[in-house]
Amino acid sequence: MERKGFIGGSDMRRIMEGQWVDLWEEKTGRVEPEDLSNVLAVQLGITTERFNKEWFNKQHTSEGCETIAAGHKGVGNGLAKEMNWEGVPLKGSVDGHIMVNREFTDEIIECKHTYERNTMEGCLKMYMPQMQFYMWVHQAKGCYLSVIFGNRRWESVYVQKDWDYIKKMQVMLVEFWKCVKDDMRPFGDNLAEPVSIDKIKVDGLVRRDASSDNEFISRCHDYIQHETNAKLFESAKSDLKAMVGDDEREVYCDLLSIKRDKRGSLRVTVKENQNV
Repeated sequence: MERKGFIGGSDMRRIMEGQWVDLWEEKTGRVEPEDLSNVLAVQLGITTERFNKEWFNKQHTSEGCETIAAGHKGVGNGLAKEMNWEGVPLKGSVDGHIMVNREFTDEIIECKHTYERNTMEGCLKMYMPQMQFYMWVHQAKGCYLSVIFGNRRWESVYVQKDWDYIKKMQVMLVEFWKCVKDDMRPFGDNLAEPVSIDKIKVDGLVRRDASSDNEFISRCHDYIQHETNAKLFESAKSDLKAMVGDDEREVYCDLLSIKRDKRGSLRVTVKENQNV
C-alpha cells in the first residue's frame, strides 16, 4: 500500500512514540516502508480480524450491538475517511463501525491480536494514538478495542475520545509534517515527549499515578512490610482501597497498583523488584 502523501493511524502512533527519522525517510521517499507481508504477527492480526469482530458481536449480543466492516454483507461507505487539517493530509481506515439495532452509531472498533502475556493496559498504551486519531478523523465519540491474547483469552474495552490528547497529537502532527514538506530531516528520534493516557476514560474510568501522594506511599510500605501481620496488613489494604476514586480504574506507584475489575472489585498487586 502506498503510504506517502498522507498521515494514517499507524503513522500517528510512530509520531507519538518519537520514531520521526524513520517515518520521515519513508514519507519523503528516501527508503521503502518495511515489507510486512512476511511478518507473522502482522499477518496473523489481519487474518484473525474477521473472527475478532464476530467474537465481539457474540459477546455483545445482549446489547444489540454488531460491527460493520469491509467484506461483510451490508457494509456501507465510510470505513476509510480522508481530511486535510492545517495543511496535513490525513487518512483513517478503521476496522469497523458499530451498529445497534441495525442503526449506525458514532462509535468505531479496532481489532488486535497480541501475545498471550500482554495486558490490556499494554495494548492501550501502544494503540491509543491510533484510536484517538481514528476517532478524530471519523468524528466518533468512542472506540472499542477488541483484543485476542494468544489463543486462550479475549478482552474488550471502550475508549472515550479525549480532545486534550488529540490537541497534543495535532501539535506534533503539524511539526512532523513541516519536516516532510520542507524536506528537512528531523533532529534525531524521540522528539515527542511521552504523553500520559491516564486521564483518558476507558470503560468510563481513569488511572492515577500516586507516586507523589505521601499518604498512599506510606500505606504501600505498611501493606508490603506487614503482610505477615494480619491486622496491620488488612488495615493498610483497606486504607489503600479507600483511596481509589469511584471514577478510577487504577491507582499505581512504583511499589504496587490497585486495579478495578469489570465487576467493580479492587485488587492490590505488589510490583516485582519494588524497593521498600
